[in-house]
Amino acid sequence: MSTQNLTHLEAIKKIKELSESARICMFCTELETTPINSRPMTLQETDDSGNLWFISSGTSNKNFEIKEDRRVQLFFMNNSDSQYLSVYGKASIYKDKATIEDKWSPLAKAWFDGKDDPNVSIIRVEPKETYYWDTKAGKLVSLFSFVTAAITGNKTDNSDGVEGNATI
Repeated sequence: MSTQNLTHLEAIKKIKELSESARICMFCTELETTPINSRPMTLQETDDSGNLWFISSGTSNKNFEIKEDRRVQLFFMNNSDSQYLSVYGKASIYKDKATIEDKWSPLAKAWFDGKDDPNVSIIRVEPKETYYWDTKAGKLVSLFSFVTAAITGNKTDNSDGVEGNATI
């Protein structure tokens, strides 16, 4: 596996690609406690600045925890393409109509009585430290490489994989 650290525009592109491909992450709060509080969350979007956006209930534990400590950790997995992303960042909560209107998804109706539901809030996570794991050639090529190594008895050099920091 090779290391390729990415910066600014390349980093934003990789964060956007991997997070939007996976869509669902484990969203962790209260990073100082053990065990860390985590729950699955669906990503609404990763914007052109690399910020990650989520819809959340203003009465959820995660929102209360973010008000006490803005540090969060997100873990994205896209197993079908062997892509993984870890994002440590600072979360901010928005309750204003303009942000809710901009980030709203019709799927959120499963949890809320529409955009005007007083419990709707939007969470923005600004990445501070990000690390990714990806395949250069895709999962099938990686799988072929592993199978070939297993059959021949040789160890794979995992040369089709790439990992690194993605620093905005």
